[in-house]
Amino acid sequence: MSVQIERYVDDAFPGVVACVLSDADGGRHEFIEKVPVVSSSDLRADSSYPQPGYIACVVEHEWMDTAGRKLVRINTQAPWDIASVSGITVFNVLEVQLIGK
Repeated sequence: MSVQIERYVDDAFPGVVACVLSDADGGRHEFIEKVPVVSSSDLRADSSYPQPGYIACVVEHEWMDTAGRKLVRINTQAPWDIASVSGITVFNVLEVQLIGK
């Protein structure tokens, strides 16, 4: 699933960044993760932000809403046990937010 990496959080090896997911209903969910988990770029404190990123997830359900949007329920607990800063792991997102679908 695609996310936006908004800022560098910590210089501890390998570096930690804050990422944001916007769900299908416009909700904003923040994740704090190690750089290699969310990006293949060598991000540092002095890198330019925002940057595109990704979080691995599992698709649980797909459907079309009444507005004709293709929606997907994803779970970020699998495969790498990732949760938002508020502990949420299940999100409804637009199908176009998935990478490699």
